[in-house]
Parts: sequence; structure tokens; C-alpha cells
Amino acid sequence: MQNFLQNLSPFYATLIGTGFTYLVTLIGAGAVFFFKDVNKKLMDLCLGFGAGVMLAASFWSLLSPAIELSHELNRTGWGVPSFAFVLGGIFVMISDAILTKVTQKHFSQLQKNSSFRRSVLLVLAVTVHNIPEGLSVGVAFGSITAGLENASITNAMMIALGIGLQNLPEGACVALPLKREGYSRGKSFFYGQLSGMVEPLAGILGVVLAMSMRSLLPFLLSFSAGAMVAVVASELIPTCATSSKQLCTAGVLAGFVVMMILDVALS
Repeated sequence: MQNFLQNLSPFYATLIGTGFTYLVTLIGAGAVFFFKDVNKKLMDLCLGFGAGVMLAASFWSLLSPAIELSHELNRTGWGVPSFAFVLGGIFVMISDAILTKVTQKHFSQLQKNSSFRRSVLLVLAVTVHNIPEGLSVGVAFGSITAGLENASITNAMMIALGIGLQNLPEGACVALPLKREGYSRGKSFFYGQLSGMVEPLAGILGVVLAMSMRSLLPFLLSFSAGAMVAVVASELIPTCATSSKQLCTAGVLAGFVVMMILDVALS
């Protein structure tokens, strides 16, 4: 698979990577056809493992290369990466706040059921969070063509894998609550998988930016890293820790170590 992707253009490789993350979202949403609910501990373990992979990838595959490239471009190693990292996290936090305010304002008058509003918020929040995730995959593949020294197919694949792993429970966690609110299985599945469709679009944007403006790469890589860490901190870990903190912690540690070993061993 690695050799296959290496011979493809970064656009096709990005589409395959983000296509995989979308496919996993679709599979997760498909749980609505087979289950009334999904084993919470299994979902939490998947979320924790995906969070660990994303945390490790945010450093080894995004932030560390951004720092090294900054040095190559004769810039301060910590300047742009620090600023862009924080900006990526702020983007996710502001998106959360705006979504919460807008949906509560518009849907509270239409639907008094608080669980319905939570379901709407979840669909929109997951969709917005998938934008920086798709961007991260595109930037990772685009960095290879841009000639970034530490960029590799392995790193890009692992970012896609980590995002895909946490998309599985995300798809189920969007579709199943909608089914409980009275939506048909078909509509619940449609809205569940819809949240993942933005990732291929964001991925193409990321690869275009990475390939066309090498000097912008430190910013893009660090912004993507900050957004990923913010998603992990604000959504994945709090969600997976609701049933068992120990299980969530074990998943995070396992995901982080697996990503670290693969990155170091295969780099």
C-alpha cells in the first residue's frame, strides 16, 4: 500500500486517504441499521486509541517538521509554529462556541426537546471538526511533493489512520442519537455519514496549499497540529472518558505508542 501511494500524485493519494476516513465514518453511521445502541466501552476504546494516534501524529508528522522547515527557511524555529499551533486550537474552540450559540438560537424555538438540540449540535460540531482533520491529511501528502525532509507516506498514512479510527465511533454517535429522536434509519444514516464528506474537500485544499506555497508549510502544518490537539482535548478524550477513565487512558497510551513506534521505525 505504501509503495502504491508513493507512485500516485498527491491529489490521488489525498483522495484515497480522506476517502478512507470518510468510509470509516460511513461504516460507523451504518451501525444504525444493525443496532439500537453500540457497546459504549468498545466505542470509548476506539476514541481513545484514535486520540492517542492523533496526538502523536500532531507532533511527529506535523509540528516537528514545521519547526525544522522554519529553520531551513531561516526563520525562528518556534515563532510561526507556536503562533499557528495556537491559532489552530483557537479555530476549533471558536467554531464550537459559534455552533453552540447559533443552533441554540435557531432550534430552541422550533424544537423544545433538549436532546434534539444536542443531536443537531453534534452533527454540526463533528462536521466542522472534520475540516481541519481533512486539511491535516492533505497537508501531510502535499508536504511530500513540496520536498519537506521529514515528510513521508508513512506519516501521512498514519494521520489518516488515526483520524479514521476516531471517525468510526463518531459516525455511530451521530446516527444513533438521531434514530432515538425519531428519525428513520435512512435519514439517521444519511446525516451520520454527511459529517465525513467535508474531509476529502478539505484534504484537496490542504494539498493544494502545501504544494503551491512551500513557505506557508510551517504555518499549515502547525495550524493542523493545533486543530487536531484541540479536537482531541475538547471532544475525544472527554467523550471516551465518560464510561471508563482507565479504558480511555489505556486507549490513548496505546494509540500514542503505536504511532510513535511506527513513525520512528519506518522513518
